[in-house]
Amino acid sequence: MSDTPLQGRLALVTGASAGIGAASARALSKAGAHVVCCARREDALAEVVSGCESAEALTLDVTDSAACSAALSERPFDIVLANAGMAKGTASLIDGETSDWSDVIDTNVKGVLNTIRPVLQGMRDRGQGHVITLGSVAGRQVYPGGNVYCATKFAVRALYEALRLELSGAGLRVTTVDPGMVETEFSMVRFDGDRERADATYAGMTPLSPEDVADAILWAATRPPHVAIGEIVLWPTDQASTTLVHRSTN
Repeated sequence: MSDTPLQGRLALVTGASAGIGAASARALSKAGAHVVCCARREDALAEVVSGCESAEALTLDVTDSAACSAALSERPFDIVLANAGMAKGTASLIDGETSDWSDVIDTNVKGVLNTIRPVLQGMRDRGQGHVITLGSVAGRQVYPGGNVYCATKFAVRALYEALRLELSGAGLRVTTVDPGMVETEFSMVRFDGDRERADATYAGMTPLSPEDVADAILWAATRPPHVAIGEIVLWPTDQASTTLVHRSTN
């Protein structure tokens, strides 16, 4: 395979300012694609773009439907990675904050819809394109304290399955990539900046890195046009389920 199998392709990555999104933007760009990197944090986004072979920054809030439509609908994207997502807290439903629920649902579900919808018509008209959703093993197995976050990732999986049916015969490919524990800013956001709690999430085990997930995304995106990778599930070797994690005591 060529070192630049995505040469000439236009890719969109949301949540590209850090973590999986940033790693994916770098991987897709290195493979030859021009990457439109979207996120809300302008400074962080600029740093990611500077580390890519061919990329541009687009400051965008995926929860803003009108802004997404205006920014994305006229671009002829070949690959769209709907990566932006987040979690807040680990409270039970009875103790949960409704404002947190809204933030998580608006980002993880509506944000995916707002990202994908503006680009689909162009993809259908051209008869080609690849939609990749960033799911989670939390969209396959629930866990205590995961309630609303898990619900949003189950929703992402449902959207992936719906797209596969609705786009049948259109020449488009749809993939969901569902990782287990990945060491990113995710836990820092979830625990409201509490570094000690965030670090404890990965204590005594080796989590996935953002680059591990980006590698899977790149692999799916570089298959021959007649090969559609549907679902990729990645687990750290130390993680057997959403609730069973082997941790070393050394």
